[in-house]
Amino acid sequence: MKSQELFDEARTLIPGGVSSPVRAIKPYPFYTAHAQDAHLSTVDGTTLIDCCMAYGPLLLGHAHPDIKRAIAAQLEKGWLYGTPIPYEPEFARLITNDHPGMDMARFVSSGSEATMAAIRLARGFTGKSDIIKIEGGFHGAHDGVLVKAGSGATTMGVPDSAGVPSSVVAHTRQLPYNDAVALESLLARDHDIAALIIEPVLGNIGPVLPEDHYLKDIREITKAYGVLLIFDEVITGYRLGIGGAQVMFGVKPDITTFGKIIGGGLPIGAFCGQREIMSLVAPQGPVYQAGTFSGNPLSLAAGLATIRWIHNHPEIYQDLDEKTRTLEESLGKGTGSFVRIGSMFKYFFREKVPTNYTEVKECDTTAFGRFWQNMLSREIFLPPSQFETNFISVAHSCKDLESIAGGYAACL
Repeated sequence: MKSQELFDEARTLIPGGVSSPVRAIKPYPFYTAHAQDAHLSTVDGTTLIDCCMAYGPLLLGHAHPDIKRAIAAQLEKGWLYGTPIPYEPEFARLITNDHPGMDMARFVSSGSEATMAAIRLARGFTGKSDIIKIEGGFHGAHDGVLVKAGSGATTMGVPDSAGVPSSVVAHTRQLPYNDAVALESLLARDHDIAALIIEPVLGNIGPVLPEDHYLKDIREITKAYGVLLIFDEVITGYRLGIGGAQVMFGVKPDITTFGKIIGGGLPIGAFCGQREIMSLVAPQGPVYQAGTFSGNPLSLAAGLATIRWIHNHPEIYQDLDEKTRTLEESLGKGTGSFVRIGSMFKYFFREKVPTNYTEVKECDTTAFGRFWQNMLSREIFLPPSQFETNFISVAHSCKDLESIAGGYAACL
């Protein structure tokens, strides 16, 4: 198999043979030759229905013609300037108009960079040192958020990676998702909390959904204690609709981070917020943030094409919701639980729907592993972990959905 040959070579040249740990499929990953719409074609000659969609960015599917045209047009003009470009204010205005309470945006090169900058900005604005993250929430691979889940709010953070100083994560507290009481209890004791950063819908272990009033409750609590609320909408931004989770659930955070969909499949990130807060970002203010590739012309061109297409076709969100509803209804009753929100979905190998990280960890990962391999043998590619969200795109056809539903019926 060509994939095995490539992986054998890659292991001698790249740590683990992959450029990101999630791609380390055993015994070896398949290598993609090209992709179109909702399908991946491997170097081994197999065509797969893709329910991973590059872990979320490809809302419109692979190689969408509008995005290709936008990238091609920009390539003719050049692909890196190191100067401001007209796309920047245009795109910033589009994003801020779509999200009530946002006044300004700063573009960066990844979602990880966006969350790192957002946390720094929150500390700069409040003058406080500590942050809170949610157990099981993922905000990139920078030091302050690589904290072992379950360390609890009453203990210092514990690094979840070698090379992360304990002194850095000592400023990070963790709380369980869907527990507003725990948040208020912590804030009543710790008066050096700058911000709570949270995925409004837990995407990297889910989707795990917020219970009724949870997001509104934490908004009220953080306001009461002078703590900034950062919504990490790297996954949910434009995935759950125009305005993302904050519009869907009616909550206005102080700072929001974006990535994935706003780049149309090219690298991008952004952090946005109220003018009073964002005005502290350099060069206007004392909170430093910079990057050679920030506001990259190709990424902004692809992102603008994506968001313009969405604005011209807002009905897609109802269509995407109906697609995952169709999958849910096709399953019937089983020993696990199916969770969906819009175009995000997952089958958890746990009888009851999980509401937090502790419950997600109770899933039968051995059963998931067998299921995943069986689905792949049916040429359906799901994220290779019980702890990753599946995605449906605009490009998934009725035939694709029938195949996916048939796969679930046969493999569960």
